[in-house]
Amino acid sequence: MPELETSDLRTKVLQAVPGMKVQKSRDSSMTIDGKKREDEKPMARKDDVLVRFQQVTKTYDGEYSIVRNLDLDIRRGEFLTLLGPSGSGKTTCLMMLAGFEFPTGGEIWLEGTLLNKLPPHKRNIGMVFQNYALFPHMTVAQNVEYPLRTRGIDKATRAKEVENALHMVQMENFAARYPSQLSGGQQQRVALSRALVFQPKLVLMDEPLGALDKQLRKHMQLELKALHQRLGVTFVYVTHDQDEALTMSDRVAVLDQGVIQQLDAVDRLYEAPTNRFVAGFVGDNNSFNAMIESERGDSCQVRLTDGSVLIGLNVNKGSLGDKVMAYVRPERIRFADERHSEQNVLPATVVDVVYFGDHVRVSCAVAQQANCFVKVPFGQGMAAPPAIGNKVKLTFTTEHLRIFT
Repeated sequence: MPELETSDLRTKVLQAVPGMKVQKSRDSSMTIDGKKREDEKPMARKDDVLVRFQQVTKTYDGEYSIVRNLDLDIRRGEFLTLLGPSGSGKTTCLMMLAGFEFPTGGEIWLEGTLLNKLPPHKRNIGMVFQNYALFPHMTVAQNVEYPLRTRGIDKATRAKEVENALHMVQMENFAARYPSQLSGGQQQRVALSRALVFQPKLVLMDEPLGALDKQLRKHMQLELKALHQRLGVTFVYVTHDQDEALTMSDRVAVLDQGVIQQLDAVDRLYEAPTNRFVAGFVGDNNSFNAMIESERGDSCQVRLTDGSVLIGLNVNKGSLGDKVMAYVRPERIRFADERHSEQNVLPATVVDVVYFGDHVRVSCAVAQQANCFVKVPFGQGMAAPPAIGNKVKLTFTTEHLRIFT
């Protein structure tokens, strides 16, 4: 029968009470390992790496791989999000880590323990499901108590741990209620409390906010982030929502077709995507078809199909004559002042203006390209956005134009 961890979560719960100090080490760096060394056992280092995926592959039919040769280190105490479209392999990775799926090839390690064939109940991992999976015939307290009961914990200890876990998510006053008497946000808190009550080594979450309305979802994102920062427990979160990933995570792994396209801190992921997929999937971006005309160190000059010339960062080290795509974020574009000469300038025509409250989104037609969007915040020197039909010039700096092969 598994024993509770000696690093008592009760202490962390008490530290999470407002006013208490929490000492927590969070190293934001995370690496993707290269080739496996035959002479070195893939042990997770005690002071940082908690989980290691090593050349992990998953296939159901022996031909198409849902996950392909995945190398991933998850560090202790971080909030890591697996982000990707449907079918990218993100949920399969989470299910393999939880023990509900087993890898076809490769190894998954948790603090030096090989998980490949270890059943879920022996992994000491908490899980929050998309539909919360609360028992409808049990009260809130009984739901939270369930993992402790199955582990043979004595009644007095169970009562104290349930009280602490419910207090941690501010649900102690709802202990006697049933799930049907709770809102979606309250059910989510109970599910999280149940996942934490038995002191897991890490907590896995499979799109737990997907069923909530937009306002409540944003509120719960901030609550989850704050709870993680207070407790320091390792969270692995799965979502297809880019805003959700950027709001809560320390690091994000973007997956597509079973492969990690980029693994980075949230600011780097947004500001410095490393390939076309990440640039197009994470956040809004404008793209232009072009060809490299000349190279200038880390930058290159490209010519668009209408003859316009732009200079940007040559991210993938494209060569002279390569067909490329140039990307720039809507908030990085501004309307050029006719009195000044700018380096990157595109003539355009305003075709639509949409009001978003704190900004307006201006859609512009650019010759022989897809429409370009400009995000114009209020109160930044523009009395009013240009009107539909106006001829404008769009400009942006070289460092904000990223060129991908």
